[in-house]
Amino acid sequence: QVQLVESGGGLVQPGGSLRLSCAASGFTFTYYAMSWYRQAPGKERESVAAISSVGGTTNYRDSVKGRFTITRDNAKNTVYLQMNRLKPEDTAVYYCNAVRYIGTSKNDYWGQGTQVTVSS
Repeated sequence: QVQLVESGGGLVQPGGSLRLSCAASGFTFTYYAMSWYRQAPGKERESVAAISSVGGTTNYRDSVKGRFTITRDNAKNTVYLQMNRLKPEDTAVYYCNAVRYIGTSKNDYWGQGTQVTVSS
């Protein structure tokens, strides 16, 4: 049974930090690229950060570059998102995603999300 379980969300003041974790089980973690997405109220889900299956390549949306860092620990089947200098516009539900492409097919898993609220 595939599971992606996010944790680490909460309420933080502007300028503060949070570290999100996503624990994966039920599939071969090292075969999958991992990403964090977020969805704010009334907005579409958007990609925040991504990391390749072996962790050698990362990508970030422009608005979080220099503030957020995605890492993964393949020994623990866990991906992290360190979020620094948080802004109110970072408020959203953050989702963990695992994806693997095999030829033209795609295996795609999602977590249930964790709420991040940045407010004074």
